[in-house]
Amino acid sequence: MADMILRDVAKAYGEVKVLSNINLDIKKGELIVFVGPSGCGKSTLLRMIAGLERITGGDFSIDGVRMNDVPPAQRGIAMVFQSYALYPHMTVRDNMAFALKIAKKTSAEISAAVDKAARILQLTPYLDRLPKALSGGQRQRVAIGRAIVRDPKVYLFDEPLSNLDAALRVATRLEIAQLKEAMPESTMVYVTHDQVEAMTLASRIVVLAGGGISQVGTPMELYERPENEFVAQFIGSPAMNFVAAVTEKGSVSAPGLGTASLPTSVALPGSGAKVSVGLRPQHLALDTSGSTHRVEMTEALGGVSYIHLTAPTGEKLVVESHSDPEVKMGGMTGIRFDPKDAMLFADTGLRLR
Repeated sequence: MADMILRDVAKAYGEVKVLSNINLDIKKGELIVFVGPSGCGKSTLLRMIAGLERITGGDFSIDGVRMNDVPPAQRGIAMVFQSYALYPHMTVRDNMAFALKIAKKTSAEISAAVDKAARILQLTPYLDRLPKALSGGQRQRVAIGRAIVRDPKVYLFDEPLSNLDAALRVATRLEIAQLKEAMPESTMVYVTHDQVEAMTLASRIVVLAGGGISQVGTPMELYERPENEFVAQFIGSPAMNFVAAVTEKGSVSAPGLGTASLPTSVALPGSGAKVSVGLRPQHLALDTSGSTHRVEMTEALGGVSYIHLTAPTGEKLVVESHSDPEVKMGGMTGIRFDPKDAMLFADTGLRLR
Protein backbone atom coordinates (compact mmCIF):
# COMPACT_ATOMS: atom_id res chain seq x y z
CA MET A 1 0.00 0.00 0.00
CA ALA A 2 2.60 2.61 1.01
CA ASP A 3 6.29 3.26 1.59
CA MET A 4 7.18 5.44 4.58
CA ILE A 5 10.43 7.30 5.23
CA LEU A 6 11.54 8.97 8.45
CA ARG A 7 14.63 11.18 8.21
CA ASP A 8 16.23 12.69 11.32
CA VAL A 9 12.82 12.73 13.00
CA ALA A 10 12.81 14.20 16.50
CA LYS A 11 10.31 14.91 19.25
CA ALA A 12 10.75 17.30 22.15
CA TYR A 13 8.46 18.79 24.76
CA GLY A 14 10.08 22.15 25.38
CA GLU A 15 13.61 21.43 26.55
CA VAL A 16 12.91 17.73 27.12
CA LYS A 17 14.05 15.58 24.20
CA VAL A 18 12.05 12.37 23.83
CA LEU A 19 13.26 11.10 20.43
CA SER A 20 16.05 12.19 18.11
CA ASN A 21 17.81 11.06 14.93
CA ILE A 22 15.09 8.58 13.95
CA ASN A 23 16.01 7.32 10.47
CA LEU A 24 13.87 4.51 9.13
CA ASP A 25 12.64 3.23 5.76
CA ILE A 26 9.43 1.16 5.87
CA LYS A 27 8.62 -0.67 2.66
CA LYS A 28 5.19 -1.45 1.28
CA GLY A 29 3.86 -4.72 2.67
CA GLU A 30 6.09 -4.80 5.75
CA LEU A 31 4.87 -5.38 9.29
CA ILE A 32 7.25 -3.27 11.36
CA VAL A 33 7.20 -3.68 15.13
CA PHE A 34 8.47 -1.03 17.55
CA VAL A 35 9.70 -2.51 20.84
CA GLY A 36 11.59 -1.16 23.80
CA PRO A 37 11.33 -0.53 27.52
CA SER A 38 8.61 1.65 29.03
CA GLY A 39 9.20 5.32 28.28
CA CYS A 40 11.48 4.71 25.29
CA GLY A 41 9.13 6.63 22.94
CA LYS A 42 7.64 3.82 20.85
CA SER A 43 4.02 4.97 21.23
CA THR A 44 5.09 8.58 20.75
CA LEU A 45 6.76 7.65 17.46
CA LEU A 46 3.62 5.82 16.33
CA ARG A 47 1.48 8.85 17.20
CA MET A 48 3.86 11.09 15.22
CA ILE A 49 3.31 8.85 12.19
CA ALA A 50 -0.44 9.07 12.76
CA GLY A 51 -0.31 12.85 13.10
CA LEU A 52 -1.54 12.83 16.70
CA GLU A 53 1.80 14.23 17.91
CA ARG A 54 3.64 17.08 16.21
CA ILE A 55 7.04 16.29 14.70
CA THR A 56 9.50 18.81 16.12
CA GLY A 57 12.43 17.93 13.86
CA GLY A 58 13.18 16.08 10.63
CA ASP A 59 10.83 14.86 7.92
CA PHE A 60 8.24 12.10 7.57
CA SER A 61 6.85 11.10 4.18
CA ILE A 62 4.38 8.57 2.77
CA ASP A 63 4.92 7.56 -0.84
CA GLY A 64 7.24 10.53 -1.30
CA VAL A 65 4.78 13.12 0.07
CA ARG A 66 5.93 15.05 3.15
CA MET A 67 3.43 14.51 5.95
CA ASN A 68 4.75 16.68 8.79
CA ASP A 69 1.93 19.22 8.55
CA VAL A 70 -0.78 17.04 6.99
CA PRO A 71 -3.82 16.50 9.31
CA PRO A 72 -4.32 12.92 10.57
CA ALA A 73 -7.53 12.42 8.58
CA GLN A 74 -5.70 13.16 5.32
CA ARG A 75 -2.73 10.81 5.80
CA GLY A 76 -4.47 7.62 4.66
CA ILE A 77 -3.80 5.95 8.02
CA ALA A 78 -6.04 3.84 10.26
CA MET A 79 -5.15 3.22 13.90
CA VAL A 80 -6.11 0.43 16.30
CA PHE A 81 -5.74 1.46 19.93
CA GLN A 82 -5.05 -0.49 23.09
CA SER A 83 -8.63 0.18 24.25
CA TYR A 84 -11.27 -1.08 21.84
CA ALA A 85 -13.17 2.25 21.87
CA LEU A 86 -16.33 0.66 20.48
CA TYR A 87 -19.70 2.39 20.67
CA PRO A 88 -21.60 0.24 23.21
CA HIS A 89 -25.05 1.07 21.81
CA MET A 90 -24.11 0.10 18.23
CA THR A 91 -23.99 -3.37 16.74
CA VAL A 92 -20.75 -4.78 15.36
CA ARG A 93 -21.93 -3.88 11.85
CA ASP A 94 -22.69 -0.28 12.82
CA ASN A 95 -19.40 0.11 14.67
CA MET A 96 -17.47 -1.05 11.61
CA ALA A 97 -19.56 1.07 9.25
CA PHE A 98 -19.49 4.29 11.27
CA ALA A 99 -16.41 5.89 9.64
CA LEU A 100 -17.76 5.10 6.16
CA LYS A 101 -21.10 6.73 7.00
CA ILE A 102 -19.29 9.85 8.17
CA ALA A 103 -17.39 9.79 4.85
CA LYS A 104 -20.84 9.66 3.12
CA LYS A 105 -20.23 6.39 1.30
CA THR A 106 -23.23 4.73 -0.33
CA SER A 107 -25.12 1.96 1.45
CA ALA A 108 -23.88 -0.55 -1.11
CA GLU A 109 -20.24 0.49 -0.62
CA ILE A 110 -20.58 0.35 3.15
CA SER A 111 -22.26 -3.06 3.13
CA ALA A 112 -19.62 -4.52 0.78
CA ALA A 113 -16.71 -3.16 2.84
CA VAL A 114 -18.16 -4.37 6.16
CA ASP A 115 -18.98 -7.83 4.81
CA LYS A 116 -15.46 -8.19 3.35
CA ALA A 117 -13.80 -7.17 6.61
CA ALA A 118 -16.09 -9.45 8.60
CA ARG A 119 -15.12 -12.43 6.41
CA ILE A 120 -11.41 -11.69 6.84
CA LEU A 121 -11.77 -11.41 10.63
CA GLN A 122 -14.35 -14.21 11.01
CA LEU A 123 -16.89 -11.80 12.45
CA THR A 124 -19.81 -12.53 10.11
CA PRO A 125 -21.87 -14.43 12.77
CA TYR A 126 -21.51 -11.51 15.19
CA LEU A 127 -22.46 -8.56 12.98
CA ASP A 128 -25.80 -8.01 14.71
CA ARG A 129 -24.47 -8.31 18.28
CA LEU A 130 -23.65 -5.47 20.64
CA PRO A 131 -20.05 -5.22 21.96
CA LYS A 132 -21.13 -6.35 25.45
CA ALA A 133 -22.05 -9.75 23.96
CA LEU A 134 -18.51 -10.30 22.63
CA SER A 135 -15.32 -11.59 24.21
CA GLY A 136 -12.28 -9.32 24.54
CA GLY A 137 -10.63 -10.91 21.53
CA GLN A 138 -13.76 -10.47 19.41
CA ARG A 139 -14.02 -6.81 20.44
CA GLN A 140 -10.44 -6.22 19.38
CA ARG A 141 -11.20 -7.85 16.02
CA VAL A 142 -14.10 -5.42 15.61
CA ALA A 143 -11.70 -2.55 16.28
CA ILE A 144 -9.35 -3.97 13.62
CA GLY A 145 -12.30 -4.39 11.25
CA ARG A 146 -13.20 -0.74 11.72
CA ALA A 147 -9.72 0.07 10.40
CA ILE A 148 -9.88 -2.42 7.51
CA VAL A 149 -13.12 -1.03 6.06
CA ARG A 150 -11.43 2.33 5.48
CA ASP A 151 -8.88 0.65 3.16
CA PRO A 152 -6.02 2.85 4.44
CA LYS A 153 -2.48 3.10 3.10
CA VAL A 154 -1.03 2.23 6.51
CA TYR A 155 -2.34 0.37 9.56
CA LEU A 156 -1.07 1.42 12.99
CA PHE A 157 -1.46 -0.85 16.05
CA ASP A 158 -0.77 0.64 19.49
CA GLU A 159 -0.35 -2.32 21.89
CA PRO A 160 -3.66 -3.88 20.72
CA LEU A 161 -3.35 -7.02 22.87
CA SER A 162 -2.45 -5.46 26.21
CA ASN A 163 -5.99 -5.64 27.58
CA LEU A 164 -6.40 -9.36 26.86
CA ASP A 165 -5.61 -12.27 29.14
CA ALA A 166 -2.76 -14.65 28.27
CA ALA A 167 -4.82 -17.18 26.31
CA LEU A 168 -6.64 -14.49 24.31
CA ARG A 169 -3.34 -12.74 23.54
CA VAL A 170 -2.01 -15.89 21.94
CA ALA A 171 -5.19 -16.45 19.93
CA THR A 172 -5.49 -12.82 18.80
CA ARG A 173 -1.77 -12.66 17.94
CA LEU A 174 -2.34 -15.62 15.62
CA GLU A 175 -5.34 -13.84 14.09
CA ILE A 176 -3.27 -10.72 13.40
CA ALA A 177 -0.59 -12.88 11.74
CA GLN A 178 -3.27 -14.50 9.59
CA LEU A 179 -4.71 -11.07 8.79
CA LYS A 180 -1.30 -9.95 7.51
CA GLU A 181 -1.09 -13.07 5.33
CA ALA A 182 -4.54 -12.26 3.93
CA MET A 183 -3.46 -8.68 3.17
CA PRO A 184 0.14 -9.10 1.91
CA GLU A 185 0.40 -5.61 0.38
CA SER A 186 -0.78 -3.79 3.51
CA THR A 187 1.84 -1.80 5.40
CA MET A 188 1.53 -2.19 9.16
CA VAL A 189 3.33 -0.60 12.11
CA TYR A 190 2.82 -2.32 15.44
CA VAL A 191 3.86 -1.15 18.91
CA THR A 192 4.30 -3.60 21.77
CA HIS A 193 6.30 -4.10 24.95
CA ASP A 194 6.00 -7.88 24.48
CA GLN A 195 8.99 -9.29 22.63
CA VAL A 196 7.09 -12.53 21.88
CA GLU A 197 4.60 -10.50 19.84
CA ALA A 198 7.47 -8.77 18.11
CA MET A 199 9.34 -11.99 17.30
CA THR A 200 6.27 -13.81 15.97
CA LEU A 201 4.66 -10.99 13.96
CA ALA A 202 7.37 -8.74 12.59
CA SER A 203 8.92 -8.54 9.15
CA ARG A 204 11.47 -6.34 10.91
CA ILE A 205 11.82 -5.13 14.48
CA VAL A 206 12.85 -1.62 15.51
CA VAL A 207 14.38 -1.64 18.99
CA LEU A 208 14.12 1.78 20.65
CA ALA A 209 16.18 2.84 23.64
CA GLY A 210 17.65 6.02 25.04
CA GLY A 211 15.60 8.27 22.76
CA GLY A 212 16.74 6.66 19.52
CA ILE A 213 16.95 3.47 17.46
CA SER A 214 19.25 0.86 18.97
CA GLN A 215 18.95 -1.64 16.08
CA VAL A 216 16.69 -2.56 13.17
CA GLY A 217 16.53 -6.06 11.70
CA THR A 218 14.54 -9.23 11.21
CA PRO A 219 13.66 -11.11 14.40
CA MET A 220 16.42 -13.67 13.87
CA GLU A 221 19.00 -11.01 12.96
CA LEU A 222 18.38 -9.30 16.28
CA TYR A 223 18.42 -12.59 18.15
CA GLU A 224 21.53 -14.06 16.54
CA ARG A 225 23.50 -10.90 15.73
CA PRO A 226 22.63 -8.15 18.22
CA GLU A 227 24.62 -4.97 17.68
CA ASN A 228 24.91 -4.17 21.36
CA GLU A 229 24.40 -5.48 24.86
CA PHE A 230 20.99 -3.82 25.26
CA VAL A 231 19.50 -5.57 22.20
CA ALA A 232 21.12 -8.88 23.18
CA GLN A 233 19.48 -8.71 26.59
CA PHE A 234 16.13 -7.30 25.45
CA ILE A 235 15.50 -9.82 22.65
CA GLY A 236 15.11 -13.37 23.88
CA SER A 237 13.30 -14.94 26.83
CA PRO A 238 14.81 -15.70 29.27
CA ALA A 239 17.28 -12.89 28.68
CA MET A 240 20.88 -13.49 27.67
CA ASN A 241 23.32 -14.19 30.50
CA PHE A 242 26.17 -11.70 30.95
CA VAL A 243 29.34 -12.17 32.96
CA ALA A 244 32.30 -9.86 33.37
CA ALA A 245 35.57 -10.86 31.72
CA VAL A 246 39.07 -9.56 31.06
CA THR A 247 40.93 -9.90 27.77
CA GLU A 248 44.05 -11.96 27.38
CA LYS A 249 46.07 -12.78 24.26
CA GLY A 250 43.55 -14.45 21.93
CA SER A 251 41.14 -15.26 24.77
CA VAL A 252 39.22 -13.84 27.69
CA SER A 253 39.13 -14.80 31.35
CA ALA A 254 35.58 -15.10 32.73
CA PRO A 255 35.58 -16.32 36.35
CA GLY A 256 31.78 -16.22 36.45
CA LEU A 257 31.70 -19.05 33.91
CA GLY A 258 34.06 -21.18 35.98
CA THR A 259 36.66 -21.27 33.23
CA ALA A 260 40.20 -19.94 33.33
CA SER A 261 40.36 -19.06 29.64
CA LEU A 262 37.73 -18.67 26.91
CA PRO A 263 39.30 -18.80 23.43
CA THR A 264 37.82 -16.47 20.84
CA SER A 265 38.39 -15.46 17.23
CA VAL A 266 36.91 -11.95 17.48
CA ALA A 267 39.08 -8.83 17.43
CA LEU A 268 39.86 -8.04 21.06
CA PRO A 269 41.07 -4.82 22.64
CA GLY A 270 44.47 -4.95 24.32
CA SER A 271 45.17 -7.40 27.13
CA GLY A 272 43.60 -6.45 30.43
CA ALA A 273 40.57 -4.69 28.88
CA LYS A 274 37.20 -5.24 30.52
CA VAL A 275 34.57 -6.97 28.36
CA SER A 276 31.34 -8.92 28.87
CA VAL A 277 30.60 -12.47 27.77
CA GLY A 278 27.02 -13.14 26.65
CA LEU A 279 25.49 -16.63 26.47
CA ARG A 280 21.88 -17.57 25.76
CA PRO A 281 20.32 -19.89 28.39
CA GLN A 282 20.00 -22.67 25.80
CA HIS A 283 23.76 -22.49 25.14
CA LEU A 284 24.56 -23.36 28.76
CA ALA A 285 24.34 -26.87 30.19
CA LEU A 286 24.72 -28.25 33.70
CA ASP A 287 27.81 -30.22 34.61
CA THR A 288 26.81 -32.05 37.78
CA SER A 289 30.38 -33.28 38.28
CA GLY A 290 31.38 -29.67 39.05
CA SER A 291 30.62 -27.49 42.07
CA THR A 292 31.25 -23.91 40.96
CA HIS A 293 27.70 -22.55 40.84
CA ARG A 294 24.97 -22.49 43.48
CA VAL A 295 21.44 -23.56 42.46
CA GLU A 296 18.99 -20.86 43.54
CA MET A 297 15.77 -22.07 41.94
CA THR A 298 14.39 -24.34 39.24
CA GLU A 299 11.39 -23.36 37.10
CA ALA A 300 9.88 -26.61 35.79
CA LEU A 301 7.57 -25.72 32.87
CA GLY A 302 6.90 -29.20 31.50
CA GLY A 303 8.98 -29.66 28.36
CA VAL A 304 11.61 -27.18 29.52
CA SER A 305 13.16 -26.16 32.84
CA TYR A 306 15.04 -22.98 33.73
CA ILE A 307 17.69 -23.39 36.40
CA HIS A 308 18.74 -20.17 38.14
CA LEU A 309 22.35 -20.19 39.33
CA THR A 310 24.69 -17.88 41.21
CA ALA A 311 28.26 -17.85 39.95
CA PRO A 312 31.24 -17.79 42.36
CA THR A 313 31.56 -14.11 41.42
CA GLY A 314 27.96 -13.43 42.53
CA GLU A 315 26.64 -13.05 38.96
CA LYS A 316 23.26 -14.59 38.12
CA LEU A 317 22.88 -17.14 35.31
CA VAL A 318 19.94 -19.02 33.80
CA VAL A 319 20.40 -22.45 32.20
CA GLU A 320 17.76 -23.94 29.91
CA SER A 321 17.30 -27.71 30.19
CA HIS A 322 15.02 -30.03 28.24
CA SER A 323 15.53 -32.95 30.61
CA ASP A 324 15.30 -33.50 34.36
CA PRO A 325 17.99 -31.13 35.67
CA GLU A 326 18.78 -33.45 38.64
CA VAL A 327 19.86 -30.58 40.85
CA LYS A 328 18.37 -29.35 44.11
CA MET A 329 17.81 -25.85 45.40
CA GLY A 330 20.82 -24.83 47.46
CA GLY A 331 23.04 -27.46 45.86
CA MET A 332 26.16 -26.93 43.78
CA THR A 333 26.80 -27.67 40.12
CA GLY A 334 29.15 -26.82 37.31
CA ILE A 335 28.30 -25.53 33.84
CA ARG A 336 29.62 -26.18 30.36
CA PHE A 337 29.18 -24.50 26.98
CA ASP A 338 30.68 -24.28 23.50
CA PRO A 339 32.88 -21.15 23.23
CA LYS A 340 31.61 -20.52 19.69
CA ASP A 341 28.17 -19.73 21.16
CA ALA A 342 29.56 -16.91 23.31
CA MET A 343 29.21 -13.26 22.27
CA LEU A 344 31.66 -10.64 23.46
CA PHE A 345 30.78 -7.03 24.22
CA ALA A 346 33.11 -4.09 24.83
CA ASP A 347 32.71 -1.88 27.88
CA THR A 348 30.89 0.56 25.56
CA GLY A 349 28.14 -2.07 25.15
CA LEU A 350 28.89 -2.74 21.46
CA ARG A 351 29.38 -6.33 20.32
CA LEU A 352 32.91 -7.25 19.33
CA ARG A 353 33.27 -8.86 15.92
